[in-house]
Amino acid sequence: MTEIKSSSEPVWHRVPRKEIEWHPTVEYELCIGCGLCVLGCSANVYAFDFEKNKPVVAAPLKCKVGCVTCANTCPVHAISFPPLSYLHKIIKKRNVLATSRNELKESKEKIAYKK
Repeated sequence: MTEIKSSSEPVWHRVPRKEIEWHPTVEYELCIGCGLCVLGCSANVYAFDFEKNKPVVAAPLKCKVGCVTCANTCPVHAISFPPLSYLHKIIKKRNVLATSRNELKESKEKIAYKK
């Protein structure tokens, strides 16, 4: 996620993160409490309720936009996300491609492949 360091509000390619409904939903009837989602999330979106033996989406705005790793690793398919078409509409509506091209140019020294 791209963040503006001078602002306390996270953004994703100049779109305020709070305007993007992208985070996991846990279907507790299916969840077996294995904790793979909690342990595998590098963004620390989850906490774990040890009394109920279930994950909790404690920090949904920390979820990386487009990431579905937790859903892909859930052995019982108890985690879901909005459809990718939702994200594609945001990309088009908010002109994210132009923003990402500019971000690439601005980051060239840092991210350029060196042979």
